[in-house]
Amino acid sequence: MQEKTKPTAAAYKQSNIMTNILFGSRWLQLPLYLGLIVAQAVYVYFFGVELVHLVATANNIGEAQVMLIVLGLIDVVMISNLLIMVIVGGYETFVSRLNLSGHPDEPDWLSHVNANLLKVKLATAIIGISSIHLLKTFINAENLPVDVMKWQTIIHMTFVFSAISIAYVDKLMRVEDKH
Repeated sequence: MQEKTKPTAAAYKQSNIMTNILFGSRWLQLPLYLGLIVAQAVYVYFFGVELVHLVATANNIGEAQVMLIVLGLIDVVMISNLLIMVIVGGYETFVSRLNLSGHPDEPDWLSHVNANLLKVKLATAIIGISSIHLLKTFINAENLPVDVMKWQTIIHMTFVFSAISIAYVDKLMRVEDKH
């Protein structure tokens, strides 16, 4: 029987350095999340421009056009919500804890967020965004070719199927983890 040898101090130090490098590499994602915050600011600007356009032209446009602009605003808000989920949830899951415990504005979902839950929430948000686009297409159907509506519907149903699949796999993984 072979006797187990203890790692030398040099081997331990080398292992510790590698562990620190690997674990520290998660901070390389920080510029990505900061970039998404900049993208969020662009959406806030876009929302403001569209809102000013709606108010300025409200007396001169029809109900269908108002509805299309409002759906565009809702779309921007939903994409912004998606960005927040990715920024906050991704940072919390993959980079570092936010230490919001006890903060009155702590999002309810953040306390139990993990990579799988984040995927399900993102898929659900994408379906919501796709639904808004599809609704805009149907409202404006008379001005669009049938192929556009057909392909947007197919793409939307693909998103729905993908989200159901992701949620099902997540459920299977949770059941497996309990055993």
